[in-house]
Amino acid sequence: MSTRNRLRSLFTLVLLNGIIPIRTQPLYVVNLLASPLSFLFFIYIVSGGHLLLYGVLGGMILTMLSVGTSLQSDLTHYRHDLKFQDVVVASPVEAPTYVAGMALSELVYSLPALAVFVVLFVYEGWATPFTVAVVAGVLLLVWGFASAFAFTLATYFQDVRETFLFSPIISLVLTVLPPVYYPISALPAWAQFVARFSPTTYAAGLVQGAVGLAPLSFSDGLVDWVVLGSFTAALFLIAGFKARWQDP
Repeated sequence: MSTRNRLRSLFTLVLLNGIIPIRTQPLYVVNLLASPLSFLFFIYIVSGGHLLLYGVLGGMILTMLSVGTSLQSDLTHYRHDLKFQDVVVASPVEAPTYVAGMALSELVYSLPALAVFVVLFVYEGWATPFTVAVVAGVLLLVWGFASAFAFTLATYFQDVRETFLFSPIISLVLTVLPPVYYPISALPAWAQFVARFSPTTYAAGLVQGAVGLAPLSFSDGLVDWVVLGSFTAALFLIAGFKARWQDP
């Protein structure tokens, strides 16, 4: 398959699963914003606005994780209900191109929601070249591991309803319990230890440290980048070796 055809396939998938749904039903964007904005609202009310930055940063991370949640549902729906993946398997489109196109479509689909938090981030004066670079890098890694994880799960689901069981659990384990919307220092020692098993803990530590919400030394920041990057790479490897591109 030529590079031109790969790019055409990517664009077609982005159009099919990202742009057209937003254009035909804008309420999808409202639905995507519901959870992050709910957290942001309660944080703002309870703290009187003093912890707004935690809510904005947490909203960005949660929005990118929602990409993975949406991806596993869409991939399962296309695979079982529409038999679309069977068509792709029979076509010249390779598995990496298909997955990349679907992941990009979910990213495009999430951009309007992410833009709300970006506008707040810039409006409040928190954006500097350094903070923007750190936040962008972290969000790309979160998008990467969320997409790889979602693809792997989707290849094992037999019904789209199964994704409805796992999505709340994933959200709870990766965004509610880990210190995404609050500093890790707010947790007792044993809970801090448990939180270290979640990649979002390192993602939140990096962005919170970059904007000055939490102390972050160079060595701690380096560890956070290494762990987050390694976790993302590991999920890509798992997706490459364990995901089922064709049904047995």
